[in-house]
Amino acid sequence: MTSLFDPISLGAIDCPNRILMAPLTRGRADREGVHGPLAVEYYRQRASAGLIISEATGISKRGLGWPYAPGLWSDAQVEGWKPVTEAVHQAGGRIVAQLWHMGRLVHPSMGGDAPLSSSATTAPVRLHTFEGKQEPVEARPMTKSDVEETLADYARAAANAMRAGFDGVQIHGANGYLIDQFLRDGVNRREDEYGGSAENRCRLMREVCEAVASEIGMERTGLRLSPLGAVQGVDDSDPETLFTTAAQILDEIGLPWLEMREPGPDSTFVATEMERVSPHMRAVYGGKMGLNSDFGREDAQAMLDSGLCDFIAFGRPFISNPDLVERFRKDAPLNDWDKTTFYTRGPEGYVDYPAMGEEVTA
Repeated sequence: MTSLFDPISLGAIDCPNRILMAPLTRGRADREGVHGPLAVEYYRQRASAGLIISEATGISKRGLGWPYAPGLWSDAQVEGWKPVTEAVHQAGGRIVAQLWHMGRLVHPSMGGDAPLSSSATTAPVRLHTFEGKQEPVEARPMTKSDVEETLADYARAAANAMRAGFDGVQIHGANGYLIDQFLRDGVNRREDEYGGSAENRCRLMREVCEAVASEIGMERTGLRLSPLGAVQGVDDSDPETLFTTAAQILDEIGLPWLEMREPGPDSTFVATEMERVSPHMRAVYGGKMGLNSDFGREDAQAMLDSGLCDFIAFGRPFISNPDLVERFRKDAPLNDWDKTTFYTRGPEGYVDYPAMGEEVTA
């Protein structure tokens, strides 16, 4: 029987266990999206994860709408990430960069112009800025030129990730951001080759994967999807058909691994009553598939035992338990997390959670 502690290969990345650290936006970079020493310590502490998926990281100024989130479009940002990846590797870990374009969720004060999306829609949530949350702005539908420029941004960010020392990348295709805005028909109202059928709505997802792989190889490329329920106003009328189609396309292009955020009715983040779509996807997708959302040690192992996935990604438990793998191995109690420090600027709630038998100080 497969265990959480068994090794797994995700494409070219050999992971010592199946306990992945999920991408977690923490907002500790500077205003230019450059990381400093705090991030080095934060990621080093969590290097025992089978694989760390970095916090969502902007591919361009136009696509990044979260204050103090990092980027991978400038040389300074690459240099800021280098000590992070070096620290993780020196501690025996592996880390991939999650590449992020927020689409219609980027306020003009952040991106410099009207936000881009699949169609002329407006997000139903207030948008993050350096001056606090502001009212959303209607997005401009992306032209073919916009798409080409965005694909080039993804490719450049992937190449920069490798320059920065990452082991690969994960493309963020979930949670109501740009790729999700193309995938799901609640927002995508296009009538060209990027709209209409499920295959057409998957076109940008496929092109992004191929653009990234053209720079770093498909064997170092992964993807995140979120097929269940509305997230930030993005939903689909037939998620089973859409995401099964997406899985078939990803199998066809040879994407080696896929991480899925599938919350349940009691989820701490965007709960839903919908049944999982991942079993339908797994039937047509030959790569490794992982699940994420509200798992603990026992139900994560049960999910592996069921054969419905190959690994589990943990988010909030990794925030408050830098040694989560060892705690799971020993079935030890977990630290509780403090939500009030998730997005603050200092070391509190970031690098000061204690490992077993010690107190960690910034």
